[in-house]
Amino acid sequence: MLDDEGRAVGPWAEEPKLSFDELREGLEHMVTLRIFDERMLLAQRQQKTSFYMQHLGEEAVSCAFRRALNDGDMNFPTYRQAGLLIAGGYPLLSMMNQIYANAGDPTHGRQLPVLYSAKDHGFFTLSGNLATQVPQAVGWAMASAIAGDTKIAAAWVGDGSTAEGDFYAGMVFASTYRPPVVINVVNNQWAISTFQGIAMGGSETFAHRGLGFGIPSLRVDGNDYLAVYAAARWAADRARNNLGPTLIEHVTYRAGAHSTSDDPSAYRPAGSGSAWPLGDPIARLKQHLIVSGEWSERTHAELIAKVTEHVIETQQKAEAIGTLHSGSRSSKKFMFEGVFEEMTPHLQRQRKEAGF
Repeated sequence: MLDDEGRAVGPWAEEPKLSFDELREGLEHMVTLRIFDERMLLAQRQQKTSFYMQHLGEEAVSCAFRRALNDGDMNFPTYRQAGLLIAGGYPLLSMMNQIYANAGDPTHGRQLPVLYSAKDHGFFTLSGNLATQVPQAVGWAMASAIAGDTKIAAAWVGDGSTAEGDFYAGMVFASTYRPPVVINVVNNQWAISTFQGIAMGGSETFAHRGLGFGIPSLRVDGNDYLAVYAAARWAADRARNNLGPTLIEHVTYRAGAHSTSDDPSAYRPAGSGSAWPLGDPIARLKQHLIVSGEWSERTHAELIAKVTEHVIETQQKAEAIGTLHSGSRSSKKFMFEGVFEEMTPHLQRQRKEAGF
């Protein structure tokens, strides 16, 4: 939808249409996610946390998609959709506490950093076993439909993970039962150590996989905030009106490493991360607002300064509670909880032996 000059063009630019206030807020969400990433990546290098995964280049996908959802809808995300939380108003402090696994961690230290869990914000407990999210989302959506509810589910999977059997199991159920679910394939061109072609991305588009199951599918510019929102709104409306599932392939680019445990120089060309295929999503929305007379370089600099100050202040609060090697941590008693609805006798015995 956004052309090279930043103008919104084409029929999808008319409806649904976000206000300039909403677009400015969307820009702030993306800037917040990027600065949050920078601070947490630095914290990992300083050994304040064990692990981190950044979203550099992919900010528009999750931040724009969240705008098309309603309260009560449920995302089944992978580890690069923290924008769903930020755009949904989830506290940055809770996110940082989870990354540091300190005493303020909502998951009580039982999750790998960045594997968030926030039911009240429509963010199903994140699993590192990728593609499991697809059948889970489809099942949740089936339950919503059976209950006569209007809530919808959104599944998230990467291009590499479409080679997993769970992806196809979920697609079979989605095509058979037609539940209110949006299946998002984030094609950022790279899996952890391989090009997307290893997952047969070169044979056809990932969107074609939905068509093979009879599921309406879209391929969208994932670095275009307006386009992602328009596609998400269209798919969400279909689901909410009992028209069945939709698959969206978000074509974007992972500009950074897969994670802090990854060395991308071992499997992709030097300098490829700075090439920005499709352009920087933040710069593109910023330019759209500028050509629309709703933004300027000065206001953008002020936004960056404001967000940076807020993120640093929040980080200081989180680190005052504790980090990986210092401060207050979650009690070890929590390792015995949260698995069974009623704690089993052997866990009760082990917890007692541990002094809790």
